[in-house]
Amino acid sequence: MKITDLRTTPVRLPLAEPLGNATATIHEFSCLVVDLITDEGLRGENLIFTIRPEQLKLLDSMVHVLRDAVIGRDPDDTGAFWADAWRRINFIGFTGVSIMGISAIDGAMWDLKGRRAGLSISRQLGRCRETIPAYASGGLWLTQDIPSLVRQAEGFVAQGFKAMKLRLAGRIDVDLPRVKAVRTAIGSDIGLMVDANQVLSADEAIKLGHALAPCDIAWFEEPVPAHALEDSAKVAKALKMPIASGENEYTRYGFRRMIETGAASILMPDLQRVGGVTEFARVGALAASFDLPISSHLFPEMSLQLLAHVPTAHSLEYLEWFAPLYEEKIELRNGEAVIPDRPGWGIALERSAIDRYVI
Repeated sequence: MKITDLRTTPVRLPLAEPLGNATATIHEFSCLVVDLITDEGLRGENLIFTIRPEQLKLLDSMVHVLRDAVIGRDPDDTGAFWADAWRRINFIGFTGVSIMGISAIDGAMWDLKGRRAGLSISRQLGRCRETIPAYASGGLWLTQDIPSLVRQAEGFVAQGFKAMKLRLAGRIDVDLPRVKAVRTAIGSDIGLMVDANQVLSADEAIKLGHALAPCDIAWFEEPVPAHALEDSAKVAKALKMPIASGENEYTRYGFRRMIETGAASILMPDLQRVGGVTEFARVGALAASFDLPISSHLFPEMSLQLLAHVPTAHSLEYLEWFAPLYEEKIELRNGEAVIPDRPGWGIALERSAIDRYVI
């Protein structure tokens, strides 16, 4: 069996209500569906995205730049593809859109080889678990007032979630009342994460962290700019609450630097930025060698397969951004996401939905 074609389909997903964090207000997602077709008619699929519509053409172009690295390959040769693609991006760099292009094709290859073998990706990699704790990340935005935050937080608890994440403005006068209100609403047994989306300096983050500490914060996510690893390490040393970061890191080399500097105690690889299934698994092995927990970033339908494999997997970031594009929904049981065991990703894209949202 050989891969004979690569196809991409641009998709626009409008949001019923805008989402706001400390850096942006999001009104829609622009997605790229990536399909690999074999000479026997078997198909593997993947999904990448951007919050800025004008960038979708750039992602699409990068995927097709790497076309020659995958056409003609056996679907099982994911390692050979990754190594070849890595060589091909040497001149344009080993971070950013070039890695996103690798991720797009790598994930489709893994889905394809899983469908060929009749195995889920996690079965191919080696499973460690059948479920993973899921935290509610699809709400508690800066665009919401306190009564709205409280209602939504109580709703998450009613749905069975044992943890949730609230976005910060980066100002004590704004953030502290909001965090206190949510903590009071959900009680002391529910985990409460906070995310500053990189807007603080180290000193500001330490000050805000101390102010929020009485609210029993499960983790403080990206308190400083993602590239400022030494500043993140400074915050981590000054605060007792865990620091979570990594969604903006690329490949195992970026995570190696995070670990070496002590920038975070919880690592958060993003399938699109880390380098796809192949590199996520490598980062998982790296984290396990330091006994560092891993939580996924976005792409919950696909990240489940990697969290099933990684020994130190901590939790799934659960949100429904891409759910309209899928045939099946993630199954939740008492705050735990059930990891599907169907071939490939285990959750398939719905082709009629793609046609409905196609650009």
